[in-house]
Amino acid sequence: MQPGEIYCLLGANGAGKSTTINLFLDFIQPSGGATYVNGLNVQTQGESSKQYLAYIPENLMLYPDLTGRENLAFFCGLAGKQPSHGELGELLREAVLQAGFADRRVAAYSKGMRQKVGIALAVAKDARALLLDEPTSGLDPKASNEFSELLLRLRERGVATLMATHDLFRARDTGTHIGIMREGRLLESFEANRVDYNELEELYLQHMHA
Repeated sequence: MQPGEIYCLLGANGAGKSTTINLFLDFIQPSGGATYVNGLNVQTQGESSKQYLAYIPENLMLYPDLTGRENLAFFCGLAGKQPSHGELGELLREAVLQAGFADRRVAAYSKGMRQKVGIALAVAKDARALLLDEPTSGLDPKASNEFSELLLRLRERGVATLMATHDLFRARDTGTHIGIMREGRLLESFEANRVDYNELEELYLQHMHA
């Protein structure tokens, strides 16, 4: 993947999408080959490669008794960043967190709001690569659209995004590239604008029923 690309990885449960992401996070070891982030071998330079990564899982775990601003400050600190009070607020505003929620406890946040804190952290960390595992699962259409708009903003910053998803529409609408996986194998990989939504659905179903 190149800077500014959004690669959407499609596949049924168990296809290997999350496993692929876990390889880039150095959570598991590959049975063969190697993974690289910004030219760094993840298996031998895991700590260094993580400096360039941000990861947002399906359910982003934040501290419910802390506010959005406090959570962001804490995780920025773990990444070696110390934004000011005002800078933290600006990061959350840039991530389109609803007005007035920066200083509310995360226990009152919807899933979409928590995902926006994750995007704010990726921006604060100046991540060059973003890994997403089903980030829009369970979001309502408005929240899904807002999340896609945030990904497009990150694309303009040159962030490379790898997103595992079941959402064919979102993959076609937001992605620059699409891959289709089945049983741990990448069966198709192409530019998203090569197909329309109906063609993508047909191609996906063909592979799933093969």
